[in-house]
Amino acid sequence: MKWSRRTKHFLAFLPAIILITLVVLYALFLSFCESVACSTGWTWEHYSALFEEDRFRDWMVYSLYIAGVSTLFSLMIGLGVTKLLHHRLLSGRSRSLLWLPMLFPHFVWGYMMILLFSQNGWFSTILYRLGVIERASSFPLIIQDELGMGIILTYISKEVPFVVLLLLPVYMNMPKELPQVVRTLGGSKWNVFKTVEWPWVYPVIVEAGIIVFAFVIAAFELPYLLGTTYPQMVSVVAYEWFFQGDWSKRPLSFAFMICITVLILFITAAASSSMNKKRYQMMRGNN
Repeated sequence: MKWSRRTKHFLAFLPAIILITLVVLYALFLSFCESVACSTGWTWEHYSALFEEDRFRDWMVYSLYIAGVSTLFSLMIGLGVTKLLHHRLLSGRSRSLLWLPMLFPHFVWGYMMILLFSQNGWFSTILYRLGVIERASSFPLIIQDELGMGIILTYISKEVPFVVLLLLPVYMNMPKELPQVVRTLGGSKWNVFKTVEWPWVYPVIVEAGIIVFAFVIAAFELPYLLGTTYPQMVSVVAYEWFFQGDWSKRPLSFAFMICITVLILFITAAASSSMNKKRYQMMRGNN
């Protein structure tokens, strides 16, 4: 039997895929069991108590807001940087400079944002010394603000290089003659992007958006470090419920994260369906 190169590559990654899948499924199974466990067997009361929590809606809206805005701007800026600068990112030095934020863990990058943008940080001190602001505390509140601007800016600065990393090979492999054809026929830059570039980048944009959104909404370090006491993201609430002294909150913590997992799976399924529909239309020649 003759194996194709793609099949060989798949078989090479198969053990890792199986191991990761089993670990993830096992963790989800244990989390679900903990979320429905009680002294008499199992119950859905923890989910009912979670949905009846007065602050549940605020936590979810705030988390969706942070994850949605961070993902949207990361994709837009990453796409713009890749589109405008992909010819200049051929050298390893320029790519290394752009991807420098990816070398730092998120909590390290968060501490750097505190040093730079807090009201007693570097920028506020410099502006105060230059006489731009009357006192350091007059610097705009960016870190630990209710709107989560510090969290959003930190995630954007971290995820834009990741988006560029995914989009750069697409632009490198895109046929160079197609944009010239559109321009020859009188098409504008928008026509070039819509008819030539967008069908190529759309699947990668969707995949990058799913990854960034899932990471941001479930991440703990930056919201805990840069966020306020209220409102909080769901990851911080689940962490506090799990590690606080009241053990009756632990099932609620598991139930909270199971709800987030279901939400991520739903968004992933919807995005994948949209992406597959787009690919099908492209195969049929419809835009």
